[in-house]
Amino acid sequence: MKRIFLFVLTNVLVVAVLGVVASLLGVNRYLTSNGLNLGALLGFALIMGFGGAIISLLISKPMAKMSAGVRIINEPQSPDEAWIVATVRKFADQAGIGMPEVGIFEGEPNAFATGAFKNSSLVAVSTGLLQNMTRDEVEAVIGHEVAHVANGDMVTMTLIQGVMNTFVVFLSRVIGYFVDSFLRRGDDRENSGPGIGYMVTTIVLDIVLGFAAAMVVAWFSRQREFRADAGAAKLMGRKQPMINALARLGGLPAGELPKAVEAMGITGSIGKLFATHPPIEERIAALQASQQQA
Repeated sequence: MKRIFLFVLTNVLVVAVLGVVASLLGVNRYLTSNGLNLGALLGFALIMGFGGAIISLLISKPMAKMSAGVRIINEPQSPDEAWIVATVRKFADQAGIGMPEVGIFEGEPNAFATGAFKNSSLVAVSTGLLQNMTRDEVEAVIGHEVAHVANGDMVTMTLIQGVMNTFVVFLSRVIGYFVDSFLRRGDDRENSGPGIGYMVTTIVLDIVLGFAAAMVVAWFSRQREFRADAGAAKLMGRKQPMINALARLGGLPAGELPKAVEAMGITGSIGKLFATHPPIEERIAALQASQQQA
C-alpha cells in the first residue's frame, strides 16, 4: 500500500509542478486567452497518465494468468511442482514478502513475476525452463523473479510509465495549442474550438513523445534487471547459479511472453533503445564484476 500511495502522490505532484511552471512562465494566461482551460488539461493529463497505468497494474495478475495460460499450483501434482512451490516459499520468507501464487505455463524457457502488491503477487515458470535447466539454474531464475517482487518493480515501472504518460498528454496538447495559434494568427478565434493544426500536432506529438517516453521506461527496466539478478544471487548466497542460468538462457531460444508481462520476465526483447532487458552478456559481466569485488 505504501508504494501505491507514493504512486498516487508522485502523479499528483507531477501535475502540480506542471501547473506551477506554466503559471510562472505565463503559459497558463496565454493558453486561457486562446481557449484552453489549463486546469482541465492538467486534470485530463492526470487521469490519462495515472488512470490507465494504475488500472493495468491492478489487473496485471489475472491478465497474466489468462494471456500466458498459467496453471496455478494449488496442490503439487509432481515432485518438481512441490520443489518449485517450496523454493518460492523459501525465497519469499527470506525476502520478507507474502507467499506469491506459483504457476506453470507452456512454452520456451522463461519466467515472470507480476501483481500489484508485494504480498499478493504471482511467480510463474515455463515448462521449457524446467526441461532445459538444472535445478540450481531454475532456482536462480525463481530467485530473480522473487527479487522483482521484493523490490516492488511492478509498482515502480507502473509509476514511471504513469509519469511519462502524464508528460506526453500534457506537452502534446500545450504545444498543439501553440502551433494552432500560430497557424491561425489574425483569425477571429472567438467561440471557435481548436483547429486542424492542434489536432494534427497533438496526434503527431502523442506518437513522437510516446516513443521518447518508451525509451525512458525501457532504460529504467534494464536497470531493474541488474538489481533482480543481484537480488537472486543474494537470496541464494552465491552468484554462480545466476551466472550459469543467464549463460544457459543465452544459448536457448527465449520464450516470448505477452506484452503485459514481458518486462517482468527473465529474458525479453533485445534492442538498443526499447529493450526491456539488457543483453545477457552485460548481465553476466555485472555479476562477475561484483563477484570479483567481493
